[in-house]
Order: sequence, then structure tokens, then C-alpha cells
Amino acid sequence: MAAPSDDSNISKTFENKFLQKDSYAEELRELMDSLPKEKGWITPDMYNYKGFWLGSIHLQGALRCQKHFQAQDYDIMLCSLQKTGTTWLKSLLFALITRKQYFPAAISQQQIHPLLTKNPHELIPGIEFYYAIENSPDFPMNNGRRILSTHLPGALLPKSVWESKCKLIYLCRNQKDTVVSFWHFMNKRRSSELGGAEAMPFPEAFDRYCRGEFQFGPFWDHMLGYWKESLENPSKVLFLKYEEIKEEPDVHLKRIAAFLDCPFSEEEKECGVVDGILRLCSFESLSNLEVNKTGKTIFRQTGNHAFFRKGKVGDWRNHMSDEMANKLDQIVDEKFKGTGQPERRVKEQATRG
Repeated sequence: MAAPSDDSNISKTFENKFLQKDSYAEELRELMDSLPKEKGWITPDMYNYKGFWLGSIHLQGALRCQKHFQAQDYDIMLCSLQKTGTTWLKSLLFALITRKQYFPAAISQQQIHPLLTKNPHELIPGIEFYYAIENSPDFPMNNGRRILSTHLPGALLPKSVWESKCKLIYLCRNQKDTVVSFWHFMNKRRSSELGGAEAMPFPEAFDRYCRGEFQFGPFWDHMLGYWKESLENPSKVLFLKYEEIKEEPDVHLKRIAAFLDCPFSEEEKECGVVDGILRLCSFESLSNLEVNKTGKTIFRQTGNHAFFRKGKVGDWRNHMSDEMANKLDQIVDEKFKGTGQPERRVKEQATRG
């Protein structure tokens, strides 16, 4: 997307829109009035649209991108629920695709790598957020490809995504760690964007998450939609687990590169390009950059630091009772029963620490 002339104005416009229903077009307001709704985590309300919960601004973005977005065969789209490792994978994807343009130069210190001065969410835009602001956003090209992201479920993606040859990468994470991270993130946003609103107690957040009542939820339908697509068309959809990438980041970075038809050459491997990308995109490296400690995205008053908490596997044990853990396990067992491999994979996510 072309650089905005005034980022602060975009941020204010974005926040005002999701807080004020009367700022939407009459057609959208009529649709919102016809949909089931619940109290939003940040927005006053969230709406159930075709089985998924969306805030008003996300609903507008989803409808606009369904109508206007045209996927290209060279596009790469990272798909995920919030707080599943999206920021990390965005950085890995950007560094991977642009490695011939930026990475060698970064090693020789002749050029500053964009990830050192910009948050990954600035470099890889979320389509529903940009379409929420305008009808025809201009997405940037990186080494001849557009790298985009979305939190939308597969069922709500524009038809052109499925009709084109673009590549989709889906990232999922242990549900227990996800709900804890999501709770922390939303409370930071409530404090900064809602004038110091009180934090939502964890038990309330947990119960709402288990009911599927959170942005882009429920998690089971979101995950199974992409899992099914990855089975039916593995050359188009790559299904990844955060925990597996954490265990063997080099293996999965090479796997992602092969899936995107830009595998590492033997020379690159020998020269340490893979290890270099992993160091550049590590949690320790990214979280300590000034842009990620004090900077802000153009859409939120919440600072970039909110995207970096711990990045660890198993932190849920510091927040969740045994009763809660068992409840989430039971939900996973029930929702994925009879789905075969997805059941085993997702259940492992929910129980692994």
C-alpha cells in the first residue's frame, strides 16, 4: 500500500469507525442490525456473519475485500487467527522472499534491512484492515510478489483467492497458549484504545473463547476450514503449527521456501542464509528493536510492543486452572471428533506444553 500521508489520521479514523456504528454506510448498518450480536472485546458489539464473529470494522473490511480484492497467481497469503505466531511468521516470510534483495546487503552492512526499522505488520499488510479504510488499497510488491495476510476464515475469503494460483500458508497454535496471549493482547488494547478501560478478567475471556465468541472465531471452524483445504490441495495451502516451527525452525523455513517455489540453494545454505534469517527474525532480535519497543502501527494507538510478550510454548500453565485446561481439552475432542488427522494434530496442540 502506498505510504499514507498522515498515519495518525488513519489511526484515528480506524478507531472512530469501529467505535461508532453511525459512521458506516446505511447498507452495512442494516446488515449489522440483522445479524446475531454479542458484546465485543474492544468494539461495542461483534456480529456473527456466516458463522464467524467479526467486529464492525472487520465486517466492513471482509465485505469490501470480497467485492474488490483480486488475487494474483504470484500472491502469498498468510492466514491465521490472532496471537498464533503471526508476527513471527510475517517476519520470516518477508525475509525469505526478499533475501536476495536485502539479506546479503544486511550482512555486509551496506543496507539496513527493513525488518530492523519497521514492524512486520507494516511490511505484510492485512487485507481486511486495509479494505476497512478504502475500497482499493495499493499493496506493495516484494521481489515480484505480493505478501499479504488475513485473519479471515477461508469461507470468507474473496473467491479470487481460491480461483487463482496464489499460495496460502495457515498457522495454528496450542489453543491454551493462544487464549492466554489473546487475553493479554486485548487488555493492552482496551487500556490504550478505550481510554483506560478495565482489564477483562481471565475467566471471562476464557469462557468467551471457549464459546467461540472472539474476533474471527470460533477457532475450530477457522482451523478445520484451512485444514480441509490443505488436504485437498496441498500445493496451494500449507498448514503449519507454531510449536513445530519453534522446535525445528530451520527445517520449517526450508519447507516454506520449497512450498513457495523459492527453495534455498546449496550455496545459500552453506553461506548461512537460513541461520541468518532465523537470527534476524528471532523473538529476542525483533522484540528488542526500537521500532517494536516504542513504535505504533497506522491502525492502532496500541504500541508495537503489544505484539511481543513471551513467544513461549506452555505459558498457559501460569494462568489456567486444571479445570479450565480440561474444559478446553474436551471442547477440542468434541469439535474435532471424526475428522481424522486434524483431530490428532489439534488435540496435540491443546495438550502440549
